[in-house]
Amino acid sequence: MYRKLSQGWLKHLDFIVLDLLCLHVAFVFAYMMRHGSHNPYAAENYRVIALIFTLTDLLLIVFFSPLSNVLKRGLRREFTTTLVHTVLLAVTVSFYLFSVQNAEVYSRIFYYTMLAVYFCLTLSVRLGWKVVLRNSLIRRKTVLFLIVTSKNVRQMVEDISENNHGLYQLSGIAVLDRDMRGQEVNGVPVMACREDVEEYLKREWVDEVLIATSDIGVPEMSEADRVAARTDPADGTVQETEQENLYQNLIDMGLVVHIRLEGLKQYTGERQTIEHIGNSTVLTYSLGSVTLGQAFAKRAMDILGGMAGCLVTGLLYLVIAPMIYLNSPGPIFFAQTRVGRNGKKFRMYKFRSMCLDAEARKAEVAVACGLDGQMMFKFEEDPRIIGSKVLPDGTYKKGIGNYIRDWSLDEFPQFFNVLKGDMSLVGTRPPTVDEWEKYEAHHRARLSIRPGITGLWQVSGRSRITDFEEVVELDRQYISGWNLWLDMKILLKTVKVVFRRDGAM
Repeated sequence: MYRKLSQGWLKHLDFIVLDLLCLHVAFVFAYMMRHGSHNPYAAENYRVIALIFTLTDLLLIVFFSPLSNVLKRGLRREFTTTLVHTVLLAVTVSFYLFSVQNAEVYSRIFYYTMLAVYFCLTLSVRLGWKVVLRNSLIRRKTVLFLIVTSKNVRQMVEDISENNHGLYQLSGIAVLDRDMRGQEVNGVPVMACREDVEEYLKREWVDEVLIATSDIGVPEMSEADRVAARTDPADGTVQETEQENLYQNLIDMGLVVHIRLEGLKQYTGERQTIEHIGNSTVLTYSLGSVTLGQAFAKRAMDILGGMAGCLVTGLLYLVIAPMIYLNSPGPIFFAQTRVGRNGKKFRMYKFRSMCLDAEARKAEVAVACGLDGQMMFKFEEDPRIIGSKVLPDGTYKKGIGNYIRDWSLDEFPQFFNVLKGDMSLVGTRPPTVDEWEKYEAHHRARLSIRPGITGLWQVSGRSRITDFEEVVELDRQYISGWNLWLDMKILLKTVKVVFRRDGAM
């Protein structure tokens, strides 16, 4: 969902750091066992061999990719991969010592003890860190939707169920060559067919899509014959099939789309990577990508910011709550269902700045203000705001609710949503359910990440724009160009916007 990575081995920077830590812990432990000293780095020869071990380990990681698909490996495969890596490390360092004729300087007991401890330690740490990532960083299984044919639907469902290593929750199936809606395959419901799969994915909570089909209903033929069959005789252009057009539309929605490498056609997307789901090798398309380290850093920033924001919210409550209650007796907080990442609905919280019947009057006000049918409802002189009124001469007088909104004070309870993981500090604004229902397919792309309290649109200087397509384009720019520094810049700009009282939030 985020930016591209130029080097595949950097995708697991956290595992690399942990591997190096295990290496040096084993190094110190073996030295203490053999020599009784606590500091092997004080001896020049051992400082050199420590550096050799470190550089060799890094080179093996880069060139032999022992961390490839590390999150999808089971215990047996992890054991084998770690053992092979340890043997390669031992052979390479031994070759170095033989080449420089310096092996007699080091104790063989130290050497073998270190390698044995390193193998046991790094295997345990890799297995433990994967558990941590699956249960705390990812926090939930990825919701996966399967698009398949009736011929291999059962095989694919069984494969994903048995070999997903706890990463995926198979939520539903679309069978393209038969109408099997209402049936179940190994307990997984068939939710769509060829005619309605795109509409279903546009409206439901789905994180990723796995496409395991070839050209349905097309006889076996060569690629040249297949292209010739699709060539328009009028102008010689090659026409996309209905199925190919469907796949491209899913990519444009902002979904992470995995296409099984079988009868594959090239589609356009911000990022393509080779991955594995179950026993299938797939080509994955997404708007961008993010490493586990980057995801961890962003979530850590959200947690710290959420804690600080909740503390400030508590202090603001002491001042704002009496003002709201005196002007409009009732609840201090307002909760509304919003649509979050990939269509997941959640309850978003705000300080209430509107009258109690604001939601019931929304349609009436939209018609009166000429905003009926708009993708976004934003009206500065909204008569539903607490304390506001229209004077006899037609002048709009602001109330306490306007000032709460102008200073973006109503947004502070959303820090609780950030702590819960429904939102992020920086992202795209989550739409209401009625706005979501008006979305076209390409609008869905703006919610391929967690929604945020602030974002690029709010601080771009165009926060009052009414063209929703421009908002979507800004959101796509943020998603495809994301990095931590961009989040920091948006947060700093947000502070400036709020203190200028732009009402941009």
